[in-house]
Amino acid sequence: MASPNGSGRGSFVAAWAGVLADSGYVATDRAALHERVGEFVSTLDAAVTAKEFDKAAVERVGADLVGMRLIAPEVLAGTVELIGTHLPPGPRTIQIQGALSSGFVQAVQKWIFHQQEILRRSALEARDGAESARRTSEARFRAMFTDAAIGIGISDTKGRLLEVNSAMANMLDFTIEEMLGRYLIEFVHPEDPPDMLRYFQEMVAGQRDNYRIERRFLRRDGAALRTNVTVSLVRDDHGRPQYMVGMVEDNTERHVLSEQLRHQANHDHLTGLSNRAYFTERLHAAFGATSNERVGLCYLDLDGFKAINDTLGHVVGDQLLIEIARRLDELVSAPGRLVARMGGNEFVVLVEHSTGLDQLVELAERLLAAVAQPVHIAGHRLVVSASIGLVERSVFEASPAETMRDADVTLHWAKVDGKNRWAVYDPERNAREIARITLSAAMPAALEHEEFYVDYQPIVSFEDGSLVGVEALVRWTHPEIGRLGPDRFIGLAEETGLIVPLGRWVLETACRQTMKWRAMGATPMVSVNLAARQVAEPGLVDDIASIISEVGIPPTSLQLELTESAIMGTTGEPLEALRRLVDLGVRIAIDDFGTGYSNLAYLRHLPVHALKIAGSFVEGLRAGEMDSVDARIVTALVSLAHTLKLTVIAEGVETTEQADLLRRIGADSAQGWLYAKPGTPEDVERWLA
Repeated sequence: MASPNGSGRGSFVAAWAGVLADSGYVATDRAALHERVGEFVSTLDAAVTAKEFDKAAVERVGADLVGMRLIAPEVLAGTVELIGTHLPPGPRTIQIQGALSSGFVQAVQKWIFHQQEILRRSALEARDGAESARRTSEARFRAMFTDAAIGIGISDTKGRLLEVNSAMANMLDFTIEEMLGRYLIEFVHPEDPPDMLRYFQEMVAGQRDNYRIERRFLRRDGAALRTNVTVSLVRDDHGRPQYMVGMVEDNTERHVLSEQLRHQANHDHLTGLSNRAYFTERLHAAFGATSNERVGLCYLDLDGFKAINDTLGHVVGDQLLIEIARRLDELVSAPGRLVARMGGNEFVVLVEHSTGLDQLVELAERLLAAVAQPVHIAGHRLVVSASIGLVERSVFEASPAETMRDADVTLHWAKVDGKNRWAVYDPERNAREIARITLSAAMPAALEHEEFYVDYQPIVSFEDGSLVGVEALVRWTHPEIGRLGPDRFIGLAEETGLIVPLGRWVLETACRQTMKWRAMGATPMVSVNLAARQVAEPGLVDDIASIISEVGIPPTSLQLELTESAIMGTTGEPLEALRRLVDLGVRIAIDDFGTGYSNLAYLRHLPVHALKIAGSFVEGLRAGEMDSVDARIVTALVSLAHTLKLTVIAEGVETTEQADLLRRIGADSAQGWLYAKPGTPEDVERWLA
């Protein structure tokens, strides 16, 4: 775990021990140092894999480094860099870097405070002790003062510097002589808040004995020096403030490191764009406005990106993402706007203070144009497109989470509508989509609770007007919505796979009803719709054969209808399944013929018995208009069917004029409202009577 790139745990331990040895004096031998660092690595490995992040354990690693007297900034900087190199990239590694840095800083501050206390006591002893003790104390104080690695300064109550050590002078790039006698305020950064002087004033007034603060100083060249300052008060014999002792720690590198960690936490490591976490933070801030501000979102997804990854590899895919991200950033970056990578090949643009949907549409058009420009990578000329979901609204209309959900939904619409386009959020369309999902979720239980039923529509012979068959049409009595036609749920059933058990139930129900009619002396054929998903089921033939055997219906009394597109797509096992059904004696019909694409050469080899002419052609038939386009199409279809020795059934016949024309053209039978609407078995029985 310590090294996803293959360099191994041993190399991590060796590299870390090397950094520690190079950054300061280590009071232990090499073997002991490696053993100690090995314990640190074990702690970090455990933190990477733990389900819950143990921040305290990682902070102790940082504190233990200080406990080994390794307090130089280079120790922390080198350690954090190694962690980023040897641990898997991601949010958990960033957490580990932050926690270790926090533990290190807190431990250093405690160490500084401890050293300061020693100095303060030494100063008091130097003032109050006996002569010999005083000299000993002064020597100890002077040694610590002079040789300390951190900056130390002593000032009077007016802030005039009385003593500074070389570390303090070196931090600011002055000599000790140049600093003595000058006032501390001369070295303070002018942009630091004035109220930061309050602590000093309270100390001069004797109201506090110490304080700790982050402060910026000015170096000789004008550059800012970021420091942690700890100040303690030394009082005279009467308890009045006399001196201030300050210890100054240079934390410039630590501040830079902290900024780097903050940047890593808020930015995508591949593209450099803002990441999901920072985008979410900005989005919540935008919705936190007290005035009626408007915001806009452009949720963008690259079309066909997976194909590039799968064919050219992830290295090329990553380079493509980097280039697209650069274009988006260049196009979007402006005050009140943010572009972020949400993950994978998804990006989102936040527009604060939106002026309306027109502004968002114009931006979306520019985004699509920018993405569409060719990208040249590793000798490949890549062209991709994007789909974008647009949401624009007042911050008072919805929450950030609802807005993101709506943007995601709208992006899906843009994909479904053909890709390489934008779509605008539509509440009415969303309501319809939710209704579809609700219906889809309710269908399995509906089948169990027997909420589905079958209606039957008669198929009538043109020759003598007799009933030659019925088409079984499934319906759904929804407990809340009411009666639903097949157009509301068959598509959902096909998407979810429920069409297989539902289709089997319809087939069995229709066959059983047909046997009841046969018992009454009627011998109609029953025609049942078969979906492409059902044809692809391996057990289809055995399932139908089982129903025929169990119900006792003659196979020749059963006709299965497939749409033109479904039957033209049958090859291999599905086609063989249809042939096996024909061998059983079952009839096969092509439904809605003429509305799809038919390979006529292929059609003559299919095991088909009948063609059902789509109602859209029948609808255009008019009395006395045998030369109309629809009449000619129907005539051609009937002629083709009869040439292939197929029976022709006309659907959607509603007028006697249509029936007369179809009879003259040569159609064999018809169904439609002219004869009967789909109805219950009792309706069919009354029609028979």
